[in-house]
Amino acid sequence: MELFDSHCHVHFNAYKDDMDEVITRTLDKGVFMITVGTQQDTSRMALEVAERYEGMWAAVGLHPNHTVEQSFWDDDELPVGEQVTPKIKTRSETFDTDYYRELTKHPKCVAIGETGLDYYRIPEGLNRQEVIDKQVVTVRAHFDLATEVGLPVVIHCRDAYGPQADMIKEYVDAGKLPGLGVIHCFTGTEAEAKRFIDIGFYISFSGIVTFSKELQQVAKALPLDRLLVETDSPYLSPVPERGKRNEPWKVEYVAAKIAELHGVSVEKVAEITVQNTKDVFKI
Repeated sequence: MELFDSHCHVHFNAYKDDMDEVITRTLDKGVFMITVGTQQDTSRMALEVAERYEGMWAAVGLHPNHTVEQSFWDDDELPVGEQVTPKIKTRSETFDTDYYRELTKHPKCVAIGETGLDYYRIPEGLNRQEVIDKQVVTVRAHFDLATEVGLPVVIHCRDAYGPQADMIKEYVDAGKLPGLGVIHCFTGTEAEAKRFIDIGFYISFSGIVTFSKELQQVAKALPLDRLLVETDSPYLSPVPERGKRNEPWKVEYVAAKIAELHGVSVEKVAEITVQNTKDVFKI
């Protein structure tokens, strides 16, 4: 059985001591993966790592949390336990279209992102509207580049699904974003998900679906032919691995939960989500 982790960060520092072991272990289990950049350095690194492996690809972009300087504990995503959660520090970075355009020429680059609107993590002491305005400008720059090069977009969205859908629809209605894309790590409502699906996007579920009853009801209500599965490694470990560093092969737990919710075999979910991922990213 093959699976496809449609969104991970296996090239991040959380794997600095054993990255190649984790990647090899994942591929040996029949799990393909897309490792995702979140700023200039990690986007370049994603491509450098992906080019070394068959069954691995990369996305390049600027995460909204990196558009302003801030620091925060990642306790919502990687609980403090035996492995101490690092404090995330970000620098303020502006999306450099020329830089990212060059990265998209790499044969392993299959998407632009992750990018999107994040109204949740806005640092105290900053003007909220100014931060949001910069996010909007940044997302539009990603969308313009994705339109230019014909790649799909990977959307990170938190507490902003309405405005995010409005922006996507604006572009699609104007004949832009020909590659469409995916809403990664979806945590919204059924109605919000169906709006993205109606626009032509796919919905990706992470390990959160293994323990959130509300999200399970959403996943159950959505058509399998519009779903992807992911880990968002090293974050969001699924049941029964919560509290541990996540790894891309653990996407098997996400697929198993989706299968349970839909009353089908995990092999069926694997087959459908692998094909969906290949369709989205033109692999």
